[in-house]
Amino acid sequence: MAIDEATAGLLAQLAESGAKPLHELTPPEAREISVTLGEASGPGPAVARTYDEQLATPDGGQFRVRVLVPTGEVQALVVYYHGGGWVLGDIDTYDHLGRVLANRLNSAVVNVDYRLAPEHPFPAAADDSWTALLWAHEHTAEIAGRPVPLVVMGDSAGGNLSAVVARRARDAGGPQLAGQVLVYPVTDADLDTASYLDPENQLLLTRESMIWFWDHYAPDPADRKHPDASPLRSSDLSGLAPAIVLTAEHDPLRDEGEAYAERLALAGVPVTLRRCTGQMHAFFQLIGVLPGSAAAIDYIAEQLGQQLGQQLSRQLSQQLGAEGAEAAR
Repeated sequence: MAIDEATAGLLAQLAESGAKPLHELTPPEAREISVTLGEASGPGPAVARTYDEQLATPDGGQFRVRVLVPTGEVQALVVYYHGGGWVLGDIDTYDHLGRVLANRLNSAVVNVDYRLAPEHPFPAAADDSWTALLWAHEHTAEIAGRPVPLVVMGDSAGGNLSAVVARRARDAGGPQLAGQVLVYPVTDADLDTASYLDPENQLLLTRESMIWFWDHYAPDPADRKHPDASPLRSSDLSGLAPAIVLTAEHDPLRDEGEAYAERLALAGVPVTLRRCTGQMHAFFQLIGVLPGSAAAIDYIAEQLGQQLGQQLSRQLSQQLGAEGAEAAR
């Protein structure tokens, strides 16, 4: 189906602004526009508490994380990785989304301000994302008030980073993840899929934009084949955390996101896949601007709630079974 009315209206406004295409901008210029677009949603809702922490990187650098804790009992801890092609975005422009997710998911959110390319090219973003996950896991009880399930989540490049750290967690034997939520994730450096080449998908994100992003993040073509850059190229996806994958109908990244969901399912990973019809790339973060964002957040809240509830039921059943067996001895 065609893009929805709200999306068409937003694109018309952007066209009237006369702004140059992303791929013709420098990273600083593109970041300024990204901030303006991020401000369109306005300030986010109140949460019970929020604070920033500085995390050190193994190479002597540092980056921030922002912790957002909702009112009431916390059901999970979500480590969120923002989008922006590894070049744009930060925890300030994603603060609104983080607050909405905290309240809607009844979960504490750790919003990760990983270092950006081209100043910090691959694998800096992936390494920072892993550092943030380890930190969140170590501080779960402190943040949430008690041990709670740990979930990774992100959109676009952040979906890429979520997939990367989910695989790293499996390979490292932990942290144990209860789920991964991938919103129109970058999963491969193949720029010639059908959704990439479809003229109807050249909207807020275009094929030329993604070439620009990849050139800044992983200028060496060999790096793009690494599973930490292109998770779809991982040889083994078995044993990963259950996944919720959302794609947008009119998005160059649609096919690779759906291909990754299919690979996960074939590897035996529980997967819920939804293609958001009438939507373009970046709709998820545009809360209050595009109605599709609220619908997607509601869907994630429903699916994640069911997923965590089912896991809790299994754990309780296993615990009761073990206690029964012990009592029978």
